[in-house]
This record gives sequence, structure tokens and C-alpha cells, in this order.
Amino acid sequence: MELLERFNSRQAHLAVIGLGYVGLPLAVEFAKAGFRVTGIDLVAEKVDSLNAGESYIQDVPTADVAAMVAEGRFRATTDFAVLAECDSVNICVPTPLSKTQDPDITYIDAAVSAIAPRLHKGMLVILESTTYPGTCEEVIQPRLEEGGLKVGEDFHLAFSPERVDPGNPVYQTRNIPKVVGGVTPRCTEVAAALYGQVMETVVPVSGARVAETVKLLENTFRSVNIALVNEIALMCRALDIDVWEVIRAASTKPFGFMPFYPGPGLGGHCIPIDPFYLSWKARQVGAEARFIELAGRINGFMPRHVVSLVTETLNDRSKPVRGSRVLVVGVAYKPDIDDVRESPALDIMNLLARRGAEIHWYDPHVDAATAGVGYQRLETWDDTVLGGFDVAVIVTPHSNVDHARLPAVGVPTVDTRNALGGRGGDLVVTL
Repeated sequence: MELLERFNSRQAHLAVIGLGYVGLPLAVEFAKAGFRVTGIDLVAEKVDSLNAGESYIQDVPTADVAAMVAEGRFRATTDFAVLAECDSVNICVPTPLSKTQDPDITYIDAAVSAIAPRLHKGMLVILESTTYPGTCEEVIQPRLEEGGLKVGEDFHLAFSPERVDPGNPVYQTRNIPKVVGGVTPRCTEVAAALYGQVMETVVPVSGARVAETVKLLENTFRSVNIALVNEIALMCRALDIDVWEVIRAASTKPFGFMPFYPGPGLGGHCIPIDPFYLSWKARQVGAEARFIELAGRINGFMPRHVVSLVTETLNDRSKPVRGSRVLVVGVAYKPDIDDVRESPALDIMNLLARRGAEIHWYDPHVDAATAGVGYQRLETWDDTVLGGFDVAVIVTPHSNVDHARLPAVGVPTVDTRNALGGRGGDLVVTL
């Protein structure tokens, strides 16, 4: 087959729609493998940056982008017309939830609308954006077949869930096993052949619906277990038991236990969102998703619990929330990255601000201008400046922040991540 030959010889021209945390690392890996790659994004500033050889994604070194651009293996554009000459296209666009927690596949729809008039025989289309089971077959396939081409015969359609873990120094795009499922067996074969040229491990499954559900299971597993340990933390606090000591001791069991840790709430582009794609689809067929719904309520409550701890901490010192100077430490959704999407820190700051607190935040990884966090950014981690706060809240413990300075200078601290490990005495309150 000509397409497989182009994949195997790495002569194929590949396209990636969406150059964010998923699409850009994938495009760069394709280019590193020797393919000619065109990245498509509607944000002109991103396109200009990449074509100048500069990366805006923490996990993608600027040197890699510069090398791929200089060698002519990668370019970026806002023009979808290039799809007419591409052998394959990967869709890596956002899939948020609506205000009613229903799936919002607007960006997928837009990408498919751009592909459909440029679809040609032999083309491979792969969706990587997280979505509900059936999206490829029920939404994308009919749209692409409107022009007369048939899936599995004239073109190929598959789903391969992204498994990006921003900031992970060990597992990145190339060495994370790549699950792939096609709408037909032939589609699976073709998509697996492409990924096999780049990824260390490819895991074919029986179909697109299975592949779509794999990603949802992975993140639902994490959401439910985080909710469980969050509820345990709430109970332990009521019982005056150190939940962190409980988890440490339980973790010594060599079988039947996997440690999860409580925190101020869920963040990122996957865990707070993906499980609701599954529960929404379940409702369409009359099934219940009770664990998912309950986990969502428990995890969604945690920012309010943190605010309650802040309020108690201030009350114990005869101070009201209104007018108090509050420092939120770490606004990225996880340690050592610059991504603030769905970060619980944002909810905590908004809730405290509504109660009249004066909000400041410190995060050496997050740029105030680009992140759109709002409130007042603390520029220096200085003892004199830190000592001027009425209370601090450690939300995300970056490794390059000396959190111990907070209690050392006398600042009452709500430690939501056990960053201080119990140090700080009566000045430190944990979950």
C-alpha cells in the first residue's frame, strides 16, 4: 500500500491541528523521526514563534524546534489549505466541558470541517483529543464520508488518546505507550504503522470506541481515588488523625494498596474534565455513573474546604477574612510546570476574594501577563515581604520554593500538600 510505504520510508507529509501541550510535542517527535510536518494553529502568535524556532511549551526545548525548522522538517501555519497535500492529520484540540458539564466538541467540529473539503484518497485522520466513546464513528465518520469517500476503503480514521504528563522528566511523548484504535481493522493497522515509526511502544485495540474509553478510564480511575483519599482526609481531620501519616503507613503494604494523596482540588486539562465525558455518554444509554458523579462532588468541594481552613486559621488569631492579606503559594495545577488550567488555586483565590481578602500569589513558574491569573503577583521570596502576610496557603509545592520560610518568619500557613512535612508547629495547618 502506497501510504504504508510512505510511512515506512518516512516520506509522508504529516499535519497536526492544534499546537498546544499535546500537539506541539507530537509534531516535534514526528519531525525528529524524519517526517515533513506542518503544524496548524489559529493563534498567529504561536505560529510566528514556532517558525522563528522558538518554543512556548515547557516540555519542548526551543533548541528542538529551532533544529526542525532549520532542517525544513517542520513549519507552522494558520492556513488549513495545506491539508490537501498531507498524507495524515492528527487532531489535537481542546475538549472542554460546557457550564452544564456536557461535552463541548466545538473545536473537534471545527477541525473536521476544515479537513472534510480537503480529504483525499489514502488520507489518515487521527483524533487525539479526549472525547466520549463513539465520537469517531458517530460524529467524525459521517462528516468525512459526505464527499463520497468511504472509511476503511478510501481513507482511514482512528482514535489515539493523548497521554501527556506535563513536567514529567521520565515519560514523554516518545516513550509513553501509544494506544490506537481504528474505525475498521484496516484503519487500526494504518494508524499503528504511523505511530510505530515514532513511538517506542504501540498498543493496538479492537476499535475506536475502545481507544476512546481507555483515556476516560485512566483519568476516572485517578479522579475517583483522589476523591476517596480527599474524603479520608476530611474524616481524619474530624477525628484529629494525621492523614499523611496514615498514607505513609498504608503504603508499606507490598500488595493491594496504591497511594493517592489529598489536596486542594483537581487541576489540569484531563482529570477534572474527562470523567464527565464518560458519565454524559453513560446517561445517553440509560446507565449510571455514580462513582464519577460522587467523586466530582467531593473533589469540587476541596477548594471550599481550604477556604474554611484559612478562615479558621485567621479566626484563631482574632482576624477576619475581610481585609486580611493572604498569600497563595503555587498557582500552577501541579508542581514544577507553568500550566494553570483548572488549577484549584484559582477557585481558592476567587472564594477568598469574595470574602474580602486581599489576595497575593507567588509562583516562579507562572508569568502573570500570559497566565491571566489576576490579583497581585509577589515578585520576590523575601523574608521581610513574607512576614507581612496574615496567612499563607500552599496550593502547589514547586521544588524550587523554600516553603519553610513561611512559618520561619511567623506566617500562619495552611499546607494543602504536606509540603512542610509537619514542620512549623502550631503555625502550620494541614488538610
